Amino acid sequence: MHHWIANINGFSFNMDTLITMWITMALLIVVSLICTRNLSIFPGKLQFIFESIINYFAQVTSSNMGEKEAKKHLPLLLTLFLFILTANSIGQLPWRLIHLQTGELASPNNDINMTAAMAIVVSIYYIYYGVRKKGFKFFIENFKIEGIIMALVDLLEIFVRPFSLALRLFANIMAGEILIFTFVGMFSIMLPLPFMLFEIFVAVVQALVFTLLSSTYIALAVNQEE
Repeated sequence: MHHWIANINGFSFNMDTLITMWITMALLIVVSLICTRNLSIFPGKLQFIFESIINYFAQVTSSNMGEKEAKKHLPLLLTLFLFILTANSIGQLPWRLIHLQTGELASPNNDINMTAAMAIVVSIYYIYYGVRKKGFKFFIENFKIEGIIMALVDLLEIFVRPFSLALRLFANIMAGEILIFTFVGMFSIMLPLPFMLFEIFVAVVQALVFTLLSSTYIALAVNQEE
């Protein structure tokens, strides 16, 4: 997919991705302010939804890494989930009605630069906490002379595995939007609707997969071997 590329002081930016990313962040900020403005013991629908999301990830992270560690890392994981879910979902809006000179507005997650940036954040984050928790033993804790090849593979995996998250998220969102675009072009009335509904389901699943795998990587980094 072509992007609207702007060159500023020698740096190139995908402006379509930046615009929809800013829209996603603004939408999350506005919804969060509305949700937290009048908190109640008896929550309304919006507060109930957010509390359910928080409780779910609190339970998952606590089971993976213990309650004390979970409290440290829950804010990052919740931010990832809500951002990815919102970014995936806004890709279903009729952005093609807005005509750009080059490229088109779509979900920011259909740009590999966006998903790779999140993967890099996760990678740096769990490596930092792994070293902080275990010292440099974190890099060689599975190193054994008799299995030197597998130990080196495990060491390489520390740096590589988050990027599988980036590729998975990018590929699924890109494929879905191309599919919808194709069917909208061929049959513009009713046929694209089931695919759009399916893409909403995919948006939730991909946000969940990215976040849960990130939680697993963090847990592997901070958990001490018994």
